[in-house]
Amino acid sequence: MIPINQFGRTKHASNRIIFGAYALSKATQVEADDVLSLLLEYGINHIDTAPMYGNAEERIGPWMEKHSNDFFLATKTRSRQYKGAWEDLQRSLSRLRVDTIDLWQMHGLTNPVGWEKAMSPGGALEAFIEARDQGLVRFLGVTGHGSKVPKVHLQSLEHFDFDTVLLPYNYLQMQNPRYATNFNELVKLCRERNIAVQTIKSVARRPWEGQPRNSNTYFYEPLETQDAIDKSVHWSLGLEDSFLITAGDMKILPKMLDAAKRFEKRPTETEMNTLIEMSDIKPIFTY
Repeated sequence: MIPINQFGRTKHASNRIIFGAYALSKATQVEADDVLSLLLEYGINHIDTAPMYGNAEERIGPWMEKHSNDFFLATKTRSRQYKGAWEDLQRSLSRLRVDTIDLWQMHGLTNPVGWEKAMSPGGALEAFIEARDQGLVRFLGVTGHGSKVPKVHLQSLEHFDFDTVLLPYNYLQMQNPRYATNFNELVKLCRERNIAVQTIKSVARRPWEGQPRNSNTYFYEPLETQDAIDKSVHWSLGLEDSFLITAGDMKILPKMLDAAKRFEKRPTETEMNTLIEMSDIKPIFTY
């Protein structure tokens, strides 16, 4: 059985594996139905999506009409202004066919200029607070990609008491001392405040540079063998009380779910260093 933990202060008992709906960005409804059936088979009760994930919200919508009580549903906005964020929320509610979204997140909040816009008067944060006060969303979060995310998330949490954070986390990324220091500081603060920590990029192999994209993942070429995915997923799940979001690839999803189901302990450094060498794993983000 895939482990279950309390999702921060939300009182949601979430699987430690969250379905990353970018996998549905180019999916047909038939493909999406197969994926969502697989989630139910594994008992997954948490979905993370976004308006920018292609067809994902529209593909999830028909399922929400029947299974809204089975899933904790998260989506996002990339708008940094009140008006744009509010419009994104209304579209998401319509596409997902729900009256309330469990978690609404600021998508990719890492750029300093965008951060200032989002947090200033007339910015997205005002829409977030208003939506929560109106009952359209229940909880609020911030997400980000790249090497600077932990530090920016710390800045966001100093400004506003968000309920969740989302950021990259894998063995190779944590070998960068600056990233690791900021990441660990963020996790410490989140544990003190009972803020849920969501991680991404667990099965990243290397950047796509010059390679054909035979996968739906955006930032990176993913690991593909079950053994490599097992070790990477198990290492990421070794971060206690965290939640791992699956890669944006329908082909990789069953392997990640299978790995999570068999999680017992984190692989050793020797095992992970051997994996890096054998699989030619390279950083996808650098300072």
